[in-house]
Amino acid sequence: MVERTINGKKVSTKGFETLYPFESHFLNINGHDLHYVDQGKGPPLFMVHGNPTWSFYYRHLVTGLSKKFRTIAPDHIGCGFSDKPGPEHYDYTLASRISDLDRLIQHLCPQEKISLIVHDWGGMIGLAWAMDHLDRIDKIVITNTSGFLLPKEKSFPFQLWLIKYLNWFGIPAVLGLNAFARAALFMGSQTKLAPNVKRGLIAPYNSWKNRIATLKFVQDIPLKKQDKSFYLVDHVDTHLTQLNEEKLLFLWGAKDFVFDLTFLNEFRHRFPGAACHVFQDAGHYLFEDKPEETLERISSFLI
Repeated sequence: MVERTINGKKVSTKGFETLYPFESHFLNINGHDLHYVDQGKGPPLFMVHGNPTWSFYYRHLVTGLSKKFRTIAPDHIGCGFSDKPGPEHYDYTLASRISDLDRLIQHLCPQEKISLIVHDWGGMIGLAWAMDHLDRIDKIVITNTSGFLLPKEKSFPFQLWLIKYLNWFGIPAVLGLNAFARAALFMGSQTKLAPNVKRGLIAPYNSWKNRIATLKFVQDIPLKKQDKSFYLVDHVDTHLTQLNEEKLLFLWGAKDFVFDLTFLNEFRHRFPGAACHVFQDAGHYLFEDKPEETLERISSFLI
């Protein structure tokens, strides 16, 4: 069983330790410990999670792909078993996330080409890194995420608007009640998640202070030019097609409540020749809904 004390609260794998049997590794970045899983040997494969997941979300892929790849799944600062500093000590923005990922990649694989698997906000983080390191990218698996500003035909979900703009709602709901992570257990999956899976998905977010990242991720979503991360996302949006579509695989849960088929269609407009598969009966937590099917398709693509 893995156990850490973060902000005075124990965070452990108790209750789901058989699902997450991986050894913990840490990299200190500017005084904060970033936790990551590093399993297997072979070509390096980084799995970048979003909000409110953590490396636990990639457990099936780590187990299945580590036989042929070096599978590396970090927890963003504020997530999983990484440190969860207050906003006065860490800038919870896209730029910080990209910088952290860069530090980890340069620490573990300073010269090798890498492949990426990205999901949710991890898509923007991973793709932003890729835009500045095109010569370092081998293949990318893109799942239920975005690589551009909000499509014109897509409305920003009202629930996210409340969290982003209304502190009197977002702070007590997300930090106090853990509403964001708990709601995702029901809205994110099209299957009935087992109790130990639910426990694993929300285990790191067990106190007011330990939920800071789930709030800050939403507040950092750029919708207008005044938002901190707007120009970074615009940069990715503008340069996205520099990626080689032959090196891309899109896997999508069609019943995603945020990253719906509007986002996939935008990606496909830019990469019409890329490999793609839509799972009509899967949601945002694609790897929870289709663990075996996604592992098989990703394995075939990467090898």
